Amino acid sequence: MSEGTIKKFMFVNRKAPYGTVYALEALEVVLITAAFDQDVSLVFMDDGVFQLKKGQQTKGIENKNFSPTYRALDGYDIEKLYVEEEALAARGLAEEDLLVDVTVMSRAELGKLMEEMDVVLTF
Repeated sequence: MSEGTIKKFMFVNRKAPYGTVYALEALEVVLITAAFDQDVSLVFMDDGVFQLKKGQQTKGIENKNFSPTYRALDGYDIEKLYVEEEALAARGLAEEDLLVDVTVMSRAELGKLMEEMDVVLTF
C-alpha cells in the first residue's frame, strides 16, 4: 500500500466475546488498522452481537472484560459500527441492550455494504 492510500476495511465479528481469542484479536487488529488512518467498519453478526452487550461480567471465567474498549473506538475515528438485525432478534437483544451506538441493518443490507469494501476480514 503506497503512502496516502486509504483502503476500506470491514471487520466482521461472528464469535461470542469470551471462550476464544477471536473477539479480542479482532479488536486489536481494528485499532492497529485505524492507527494507520484507514477507513474502518465493524460488523457484529451471529454470536458476535454479544461482544457489544451491556453488563458483561467476566469474574467467574477468569477473563478480563474488554467490552469497555468499544466505547473508546470513536477516539480512534472508528464510528462505523453495524449490527445484524436478524442476529439481535434471534438472541433476544435490542439496540438498547448494546454498549455503543450502532447502525442496525438486515443481513441483505450488510451484504451490499460488504461489496463496497476493499478488504473484509472475518473473526
